[in-house]
Amino acid sequence: MKNSAQMAPINSTPKNRKDKDLSPLGINFIYPLVVIVTALLASCNNQPGLSGTIKMNNDGIWAPKTYLIDPITFNGISTSFLGKVIDSAIIGKDGSFGFDEMPQTIEPVLLQIAIQQKGERYANKLEMENMEVANYFPIVWKSGKRIEIATTANHFQKDLSIKDASPENEAMLLLRNVRQNAYQMYLGQIEGLAHDESNLIEMEKAYVEFQVPLMKFAEETPYLLPALMASRWVSLEGNYERTPEFIFGQCQKWKDVYAHHDWVKQLCSIGDRDVLPVLSGDLIPDFPLPMLSGDTLSLNSLLTSKKLTLLDLWASWCMPCRAENRDYLVPLWEKYQQEGFQIIGYALDASKQVWSKAIEKDGASRWLNTSHLHGDDAPLFKALRMVTIPANFLINDQGKVVAKNLHGEDLVQFVDGFMENY
Repeated sequence: MKNSAQMAPINSTPKNRKDKDLSPLGINFIYPLVVIVTALLASCNNQPGLSGTIKMNNDGIWAPKTYLIDPITFNGISTSFLGKVIDSAIIGKDGSFGFDEMPQTIEPVLLQIAIQQKGERYANKLEMENMEVANYFPIVWKSGKRIEIATTANHFQKDLSIKDASPENEAMLLLRNVRQNAYQMYLGQIEGLAHDESNLIEMEKAYVEFQVPLMKFAEETPYLLPALMASRWVSLEGNYERTPEFIFGQCQKWKDVYAHHDWVKQLCSIGDRDVLPVLSGDLIPDFPLPMLSGDTLSLNSLLTSKKLTLLDLWASWCMPCRAENRDYLVPLWEKYQQEGFQIIGYALDASKQVWSKAIEKDGASRWLNTSHLHGDDAPLFKALRMVTIPANFLINDQGKVVAKNLHGEDLVQFVDGFMENY
């Protein structure tokens, strides 16, 4: 705190005044008192808007400096190198710090406070992958308010607390806890797995389970900025192909009340129904499908006579897809194909010979197979606005998507339940 009182002439007396003209409780007493009170008020007003303590460790890893970062855009939230550093502060030997250059804003804003390791060139680098040692924290700032935090350098995000936190910052702390718990429960379980195709389905399932509590938080919180933070943490890459219903729902939730907010506009540009993959509850678009048999049939013509259709998007070179063919799709087809269940396999292959060989080897010749043989430039994928496999759509006899992207036992349980209750 700057001591403005030291700068004030406490013992001065107004010119052209004489002591004898002043009462014992007159200006000689009151004027210095007014100066002191005014100076103290000014001193309080000059207190840092965001301050606190950061307990430094003794291994010398962390630089004794902290940074205040404005993400600028929705995509800049929790993203390295995109945010603008708007202030910095030296961390004292006792761990104390304070930012003086807090933005003056009409509405609350989301800022990120961060520290960096010694030797790091960029002040706006954020550790995002390893949540145990994340070096930043999102803060909701309002002009005229003060925020006091306490944390440690080694576990900056994990250990951070806020004194007398506002409701919005309480929500941020809760969100942090939700994310930490989900990380430990799901992503922590696959840390030792090799990042190869043989583990892709298991890793994707763990990631989906990690996302679920974050999406639930965003859907339930009444606060915009914590919800936007949760939306970014759902996908740090900004890829919502696997969660389009969520990001579409977030746009619908906030767009009316916060239509003027730039970040909501950016959220809604990502969550545009015409940009996202076909949503659950939508009608699947009709499309001409070149069949392995040589015929071309419309997708809709194949749906009306069946209770449930699994449109499986795969490729001969996709090992998780191939394993799912053998281990799950063949048993499901054998169990329910006489009761109105069918599978249509659409492949991202370019060679008919390679495609046909994979079909025979996996036992997928039992069901309908189609491909434009355009490889990654598959027309049906463009119509569905998809880019990633393995993927699937479960479609009823009205052409409505009733579920998406279920794999392994999750797929089996859904099909069992649907067929039993049809």
